[in-house]
Amino acid sequence: MNRAINEANQAIIERIRSARPHWIGVVAGKEAVPALAQGYKLLHAGPPITWQDMTGPMQGACIGACLFENWVQDEKHALDLLANGKVEFIPCHSVNAVGPMGGITSANMPMLVVENITHGNRAYCNLNEGIGKVMRFGAYGEEVLERHHWMKESLGPALNDAIKLFENGIDLTALMAQAITMGDEFHQRNIAASALLLRTLSPKLVLLDRNKVEMAKIFDFLSVTDQFFLNLAMAYCKSVMDSAAQIQEGTIVTVMTRNGKDFGIKVSGLGDEWFTAPVNTPQGLFFTGYSQNEANPDIGDSAITETFGIGGAAMVAAPGVTRFVGAGGADVAYEVSEEMSEIYLDHNMLLQIPSWNFQGCCLGLDILRVVETGITPLINTGIAHKQAGVGQIGAGTVRAPLACFEKALEALAKKLKV
Repeated sequence: MNRAINEANQAIIERIRSARPHWIGVVAGKEAVPALAQGYKLLHAGPPITWQDMTGPMQGACIGACLFENWVQDEKHALDLLANGKVEFIPCHSVNAVGPMGGITSANMPMLVVENITHGNRAYCNLNEGIGKVMRFGAYGEEVLERHHWMKESLGPALNDAIKLFENGIDLTALMAQAITMGDEFHQRNIAASALLLRTLSPKLVLLDRNKVEMAKIFDFLSVTDQFFLNLAMAYCKSVMDSAAQIQEGTIVTVMTRNGKDFGIKVSGLGDEWFTAPVNTPQGLFFTGYSQNEANPDIGDSAITETFGIGGAAMVAAPGVTRFVGAGGADVAYEVSEEMSEIYLDHNMLLQIPSWNFQGCCLGLDILRVVETGITPLINTGIAHKQAGVGQIGAGTVRAPLACFEKALEALAKKLKV
């Protein structure tokens, strides 16, 4: 059995290494995910969940999506629609997609399209909204809706037109290989990747036949949105791990995600089956005026970065982020990545980390190693307020619950009859 598992895991690792995701466009959600085209349907982060079990930020984002789509005209009617079971909720991960925090995505929201050109599969993610009052943290006021309509009508189409001027889209691996040497770990810190992306896009954006005032607004938004690349990093990792999951054997984790209630994982050898446990609440540093007791339980699909082996697992690449998430100093960043390397099977030399003696980032999160060592993945994350619309109140780290991995290992043992 061990030999068969090892061979399967090695095949998955080689598949991850050979993946080459490219950003190839921006399309409406209903084009990326045809299921969104009919009726009242919303994508959400994490494993399956009902309206009644959603925490404040996700419920707020659902209200915002109903208003954005003009399904209703006010909050009261949105709540009636949502609470009475008239909206179907679909996990992003069930349709080759991911979404940060609440992950709520609707038919007419623009989505990034990333294609793994090696294996031919695609993954999708909504656009980063920037900072301040944003829907991913549950805000749904007028300024939030205005920004979403601008993203739909202006930003998304401009980005898509610019991307089409590249012969094969933008090679995200090449860009990330640079950014990781500049201090990004691609979950809580994406400032280098976002800057490199703007540098890459700019020569194409200026060729577009658009109003100068509008183009100035687009450039301004991209220049100040330090986390813009996060959504691309998520789609990148999703496209890679979806491809790896096609092997359908082994013990490598292909999905980690959270919905504010449950933490869920999927494993290569167990197909689409979810293994869940109650989420933990992030610990970290809080903005002035907020405290730990106001923190929302762990939420979002962005843990796909740690699934791939970056984010918290690559903390050593971004020592500057350790203070932001309340983890300590550079020595702590090193210790975190060293600890994480005990539960991943290999390293990805496409993404080398200078501050780790040029080791590659972690690769191949193994449920066997997690259960044997008791070490659970550490995730870098933003912290949302429990109440819808308050927004981000800090940043920190959180551990995946061990029970998910134990349940998956038991299921695999049963499948293999051992």
